[in-house]
Amino acid sequence: MRLIVAGLTMSAAAAVAQVPPAPSEPPPAPSSVSPSAQGDVSLTIYNGDVALVQDVRQLAIRQGRVPQVFPDVSAQIRPETVSLSVPDATVVEQNFDYDLLSPTSLMQKAVGETITIVRTNPGTGAETRQRARVLAANGGVVMEVNGQVEVLRDDGLPTRAVFDRVPPTLRARPTLTVTLDSTRGGTRPATLSYLSRGLGWKADYVALLDRQSGRADVQGWVTLTNTSGTTYNQARTLLVAGEVGQGDDDGNNFDRQRWRGPAMPTVRGAGTETSAREQLGDFYLYPLPGRTDVADKQTKQVSFLEAKGVQAMSGYQYLNPWLGTAEEPRSAASVLRFRNSAAGGLGDALPAGTVRVYVRDARGQPQFTGENQIPHTPQGSEIALATGDAFDVKVRPVVESRTKLGDARWRTAMRYDLSNAGRQGVTVELVQAGLDWADTRVTAQSREGRREDAGRISWQVPVPANGRATVTATFDTRY
Repeated sequence: MRLIVAGLTMSAAAAVAQVPPAPSEPPPAPSSVSPSAQGDVSLTIYNGDVALVQDVRQLAIRQGRVPQVFPDVSAQIRPETVSLSVPDATVVEQNFDYDLLSPTSLMQKAVGETITIVRTNPGTGAETRQRARVLAANGGVVMEVNGQVEVLRDDGLPTRAVFDRVPPTLRARPTLTVTLDSTRGGTRPATLSYLSRGLGWKADYVALLDRQSGRADVQGWVTLTNTSGTTYNQARTLLVAGEVGQGDDDGNNFDRQRWRGPAMPTVRGAGTETSAREQLGDFYLYPLPGRTDVADKQTKQVSFLEAKGVQAMSGYQYLNPWLGTAEEPRSAASVLRFRNSAAGGLGDALPAGTVRVYVRDARGQPQFTGENQIPHTPQGSEIALATGDAFDVKVRPVVESRTKLGDARWRTAMRYDLSNAGRQGVTVELVQAGLDWADTRVTAQSREGRREDAGRISWQVPVPANGRATVTATFDTRY
């Protein structure tokens, strides 16, 4: 940010809170970054932008009613969730100071105060100093200098502001202040815990598919992000897979992630196998190995799953909405199917995330072929990932006729024309959706289908290489 005064550039980063030194004084040495005041830190990070921070600090506390400062807490702390436990002391009052020291906040707090403006002559390098009263700092700075009102402009010329002091309400780091009533003096552990936003994680998967062998190598990565405004040093970090219930302070429900998946469900059948992973209630735990630094504004990736030779197969799928008809053939979806069962070679519960699929080309190089998202998936589930549109496999749905049978009944005749321009025969899962009207019946079909649920029926349709296939069906519905 750059602030301008009377046609001269003032770099806000150069605005320092100090009494102006005399010209004969040497420039002050640059200050080093102060170490973190955190103690033994543990992070438990959930899905849904919520984390539990636990911080054990050794504090020297006097007897009686004493203030105690806890710097380096999360800038996105939820103050109402703070819990502090100190042996032989009780908490009387607590405050969270989140008004942080910055060039902008320093200038805003100086409104009504007098500061020093240092102007540098670009030709001679000579400096002149003037006292100025800050009148306003609302999207720009207005000042009174020698009885005249000046507005800061951005014209590239050097000017800086020097402040006499740092306002007591501004903190260099997010700080929690408490008042303790201590029955004795001495050093003892203080256990601080609180919930915070700004810490989150998700899973990312890479699946390398070998079509000929029907196998895939699957690797899972945890992607951890920290935008809480604070760095956590040498923290024990535990990731929890699952959606914990929570509500916003204003009473609205917390906005959970909505998966943008294919028209058909990604998980066809929920598994019934128990994972060997540690659980916390109904959630699975993914601890990061050892201690790690979780820096502010950092993305960290850690591997949590590596499986070779997982049973997998590619196929095709086409879902048609009720009364869907097309003038031109439409592409079927390319689908990767596998199970995360122990027998299938994967054998793990899968936290929600994105699965990216790769296939080796004729030169043996892995090439990206598409991606999709999965929800939290128990072990043993059947997974079908639609990863893109097929080039050679097409479906043309046609409504051949609609006949009204009475006041509340209709007969609909459908035809589905499938084509395959590839060198090998394929099987297309053809799905007719929208059948969840009351008392819907399939009165005729050229191929035996399977009723997936109240709203869908599917057919497994073989389509020969460089060939075609047709399916017909008649539906008796209320609409």
